[in-house]
Amino acid sequence: MGLAICLYFVYLFSKTFFLDNTVFEEKKVYVYINEGDEFLKVRSALTPLLKSISDFSLAAQKKGYTSRVKSGKYVLEKGSNNNEIINALRRKSLTVRVTFNNQERLENLAGRIAKQIEPDSVSLLKAFLDPKFLLAKGFSIENILGIFLPDSYDFFWNTSAENFRDKMWISYQNFWSENKKKKATELGLTPLEVISLAAIVQKETQKVDERPRVAGVYLNRLKRKMKLQADPTVIYAMKLQLNNFDTIIKRVLYQDLKINSPYNTYRYKGLPPSPITMPDISSINAVLNAEQHRYLYFVANPKNPGYHLFSKNAMEHNKNKKIYTNWLDRNRVYR
Repeated sequence: MGLAICLYFVYLFSKTFFLDNTVFEEKKVYVYINEGDEFLKVRSALTPLLKSISDFSLAAQKKGYTSRVKSGKYVLEKGSNNNEIINALRRKSLTVRVTFNNQERLENLAGRIAKQIEPDSVSLLKAFLDPKFLLAKGFSIENILGIFLPDSYDFFWNTSAENFRDKMWISYQNFWSENKKKKATELGLTPLEVISLAAIVQKETQKVDERPRVAGVYLNRLKRKMKLQADPTVIYAMKLQLNNFDTIIKRVLYQDLKINSPYNTYRYKGLPPSPITMPDISSINAVLNAEQHRYLYFVANPKNPGYHLFSKNAMEHNKNKKIYTNWLDRNRVYR
């Protein structure tokens, strides 16, 4: 009788701690635990993944996990027993690869990031626009988008909104090496002005190999104190006025060039007051390493989609422009 009881308890102990308790078919699954989550929340998240949630709960209680829940991203492997599952949940949180690209507004960026790490878009936006942070770093509500460089970054899933923002600031500083700052100064621009110009270049052409040439056009115009007359700035001004950045504008009309906005570079000389989008690093480098030439104008080349026709004077430009507008009319692209 005593041996039977002893064997029964051995079985219960083994069942509770050392027998496979996973029910998922994948080789591994990821579990996300939010900051402040208690054991009952973790238990609820694990219920669909385990054969016996009661055995897991008993093991967690015996190992003291129920009162020591840690937030983060964790991996559970198929065939794990409760002892291994609890140890996995006690390990250091895994990192996630956070990726973002050309967002036009901070709201879009916050929404994109919130899908990849724990903080929600509201807390991220609040951190981005924190007055103390802006004042300390020399940015404003309008131009803070400029510190976010499109790339892939590794973060702990449960990183805070403030830590995310601060790492972006560090990445911005690291990007702007003394050599890059020197190049910007030689162009007569600050780093943020380089980013503002790069944002226009980004919008003008998706062809990376053409960006240094486009950047050279705008730098030539700036040197001659000519208006940039960049269509993307007009489109941005229109979206800003409409308060609708989902609007798709395929063609800028003459009437659009009259919009009264500091972002309208057909009306106002110099760069717009802040970046009109988040430019790629390739666009920033295109400005810093712009092609040296005498072109002052360019227009889309309908015979070579994605690329442009460049010209050195208004007469050449008007001929090229006529080719393009005729193509738009033939294809009935009116807006």
